[in-house]
Amino acid sequence: MPRPARLLEPTVNLNELLTQARQRLEAAQLAYGHGTTNAQDEAAWLVLWQLGLPLDSDLEALGGRRVTTEEQAAALALIQRRVDTREPAAYLTGEAWLQGVPFYVDRRAIVPRSFIAELLAEGSIDPWLDDRSRDVLDLCTGNGSLAVLAAMAYPEVRVTGADISPEALAVARINVDRHGLQHRILLVESDGLAACRGPWDLILCNPPYVSAQSMAALPPEYRAEPGLALDGNTAGSRDGMDFVRALLRDAGRCLKPGGVLVLEIGNEREHFEAAFPQLEAIWLETSAGDDQVLLLTLESLLALPISQAPAP
Repeated sequence: MPRPARLLEPTVNLNELLTQARQRLEAAQLAYGHGTTNAQDEAAWLVLWQLGLPLDSDLEALGGRRVTTEEQAAALALIQRRVDTREPAAYLTGEAWLQGVPFYVDRRAIVPRSFIAELLAEGSIDPWLDDRSRDVLDLCTGNGSLAVLAAMAYPEVRVTGADISPEALAVARINVDRHGLQHRILLVESDGLAACRGPWDLILCNPPYVSAQSMAALPPEYRAEPGLALDGNTAGSRDGMDFVRALLRDAGRCLKPGGVLVLEIGNEREHFEAAFPQLEAIWLETSAGDDQVLLLTLESLLALPISQAPAP
């Protein structure tokens, strides 16, 4: 008579496993910024995901939970993949979160992390809208996360998510369908505003804006993302503002009276202000400060003389 299979016995608890995972990540000197900012939070994300536990679990309450040898091996194998591949954790799990909302993501689209998501959730853009606002464009939509969040924030509006990448739009389609917003969000392939003439009450845009110097210094985690979504120097500049120049040149003709453009430029405010010294921008407060996202009114856009020449 065959002997019954031996059950794998618990060897460590969750706290001990998280410590092991954190130490491995710290030793590898990885780069963060795709949902977490440090090794401890990244370890918690990957271990909880691998164990099938909610990512918002109370770690203090669950810390004593016993972990089997099999669970420990699987979790540490995922941690090792993070170390070996230097890919963002979101690509390894196929999931990213913005404002508590889950989104599918893979290497066809940039990992969603826009601070515009905070502004939508907190109502920071609302003072520039009114009850007649109906048409919203999420330009450079990537995996569609801002389009989805805009549709959730403003139940009465129609949202269009546009991107130059058909691969990214395929990922966006997954998220629009996942959240049941097929009838309120239209996805469009467009090079900038070429196929999105509007007119729009609100344009949201987290564009490629990374300067040439910053692109050269990107760690592998960021190089794992589509360069098209990051590199702002595709027309020959080095300041990262090529896409933004074209956008500001065209946006005034695509907004309704009273319409606004909300634009994210990350850590490139210095280059942005050098490129547009006469622009009257309203900088919006986010958790990263007041130098990441700006708002432009139709009037400020129409008053802006924009050079077509890229910066040297």
